[in-house]
Amino acid sequence: MTGVTQMTARRLSLSPLLSRMRDRSSGLAAGLLGGALAAGLGLGSFAVLVMVLWISSPYPDSGPDGALHVAAALWLLAHGAELVRVDTLSGVPAPVGVTPLLLLALPVWLVRRAARDAVDGGGDDEGAVLGSARTAWAGVVLGYLAVGTGAACYAATGGALRPSWAWTAVCVPAVAVLAAGAGVWSAHGCPRGPVDSALLLLPRGVRRLLLEPDGRERLAVAGRAAGAGAAVLFGGGAALVAVSSVWHLGAAREAFLQLTEGWSGRFAVLLLCVALVPNAAVWGAAYALGPGYVLGAGHVVAPLSSDPAPLLPQFPLLAAVPDAGGGTPWNWAVGAVPVIAGVTVGVFVARGAGAGGAWSRGRTAGGVVLAGVLCGLLMGGLAGLAGGPLGVSALARFGPVWWQVGGAVLMWTVGVGVPVALVVRGWRRWGAARVGKEGAGGSAGSVGSAAAGSGLGAALYDFTSVGRGGAGPQAHDGAVTYDDLVETVAPGSPVPPVPPVPTGQVVPPVPGVAPAPVELVDPIGPLGVHRRDPLHPRDPMHPRDPMHPLDLFDPLEPSDPGDPVGYVEPVWHGDVAREARWAALREAGEDEGVDGPAGSEGGGVGR
Repeated sequence: MTGVTQMTARRLSLSPLLSRMRDRSSGLAAGLLGGALAAGLGLGSFAVLVMVLWISSPYPDSGPDGALHVAAALWLLAHGAELVRVDTLSGVPAPVGVTPLLLLALPVWLVRRAARDAVDGGGDDEGAVLGSARTAWAGVVLGYLAVGTGAACYAATGGALRPSWAWTAVCVPAVAVLAAGAGVWSAHGCPRGPVDSALLLLPRGVRRLLLEPDGRERLAVAGRAAGAGAAVLFGGGAALVAVSSVWHLGAAREAFLQLTEGWSGRFAVLLLCVALVPNAAVWGAAYALGPGYVLGAGHVVAPLSSDPAPLLPQFPLLAAVPDAGGGTPWNWAVGAVPVIAGVTVGVFVARGAGAGGAWSRGRTAGGVVLAGVLCGLLMGGLAGLAGGPLGVSALARFGPVWWQVGGAVLMWTVGVGVPVALVVRGWRRWGAARVGKEGAGGSAGSVGSAAAGSGLGAALYDFTSVGRGGAGPQAHDGAVTYDDLVETVAPGSPVPPVPPVPTGQVVPPVPGVAPAPVELVDPIGPLGVHRRDPLHPRDPMHPRDPMHPLDLFDPLEPSDPGDPVGYVEPVWHGDVAREARWAALREAGEDEGVDGPAGSEGGGVGR
């Protein structure tokens, strides 16, 4: 009997481990299958497109095997890997490193979707979910790289375009790792843990700046502003390319018709132009920023001077390149694009700087600088992907230089965004102060008239939070403290205290009576209930701090006792204090017919 019991206990203890291993193995298998399927769908999409163009071509140069080699090479090029064209007139292999950014969107979307689907099949408890996330991510990456390695080996065995092994070994795993990580992260609701782990890799000073109590808020505001600025630059660059293409419409049409004669070839050129539209938008943004882009060694196209290469390929998008020579006012007008981007960044930072411009000037300017750094890194990365070599001599450098674009974005953003952010911040603070004054003036008229009619307006009462756990009346700087409330009477006033006014209302000072100091007005609402956050560090000026002056408790709406974080035990005035105040009121209002409450001692006594 004892042996049976021991075997049963051992089986029960091993069952959770076996179930977890089974779930992990099933998650790994699902991840491997999802990654392989994502790579297969990407390769299949390229293969179908290339095969359709090959079948419709009236003069195909190779058989179906050559078309499939081209499809595999294009799939690797879409990941950012550099290709080598071995079939050249000179016999010297020429690199092809310009990645169509629109093609990059397909593998990124497929890998991210595969990672999300693999995580959705994880366990319900927290440990199983975390294990499933890591397992699914590893499975998707391994499955994708397994198919990608086979495609790279197949493309290297023959064909006119062959992959560069160094670039392939870096770019394809990088795309798989980052896209799968983004899918797993978004499947779990974008938690902060991975972001904090990534921030720990930064230098100590930068890490301390971003991980301090208000560093998360600053980083979030700067990230949104950087994204808005990059979107303005990208859209402005696309608009410049469109305007220049319409301006040079004749040259673009001629280049389009000269490349090929058959409709299938023209369709292929049109598809290539569409795939390169994001690249052209980044080139236009680089031109507007000032550094411009390079069309061959020693040939820079910029607003101040344009020097395009004399022997450019006949391509419709290249027809939009400005003519050679010095800049004209029309060329200089493109500077409006980075100015608008800087204004956008400044406005976003100022709007995210808290209600009424709560951030200081230095913190607001620092937020703009951080947004400029992030925007510069983003646009510099896009500039590096949008360009690349197309040959070994004249076309060895083709496109914008990434570090020049990133530096120009930082200079424009900081130079324009900081003044705009400070001006908007000052305007918001002035507007908030004006609204506060207007509200105080309106309440002064109504409360003052009511006080004059009752004859009890000779005192000023201010009730603020002075801490928790007080018991009974206590002296507090000339005031009387009842538990959580402070009742302050103006010096020299003959009128005794009256019951406290509702939380959040301010009684204005009466002429001829010295006003009592008013600490704060509740700006949050009629109740002004704040929940305590024990995880937040003690900061007396933080709105979530338990001892913050705005942490007013309204007994009309008690907290939920089931909430261990935000529950505050309501404290009520004692009967002795209440009766004493009503007795004083009856004595003061005896000549005016003021009665006490119906349920109090002596209530209803009057004339």
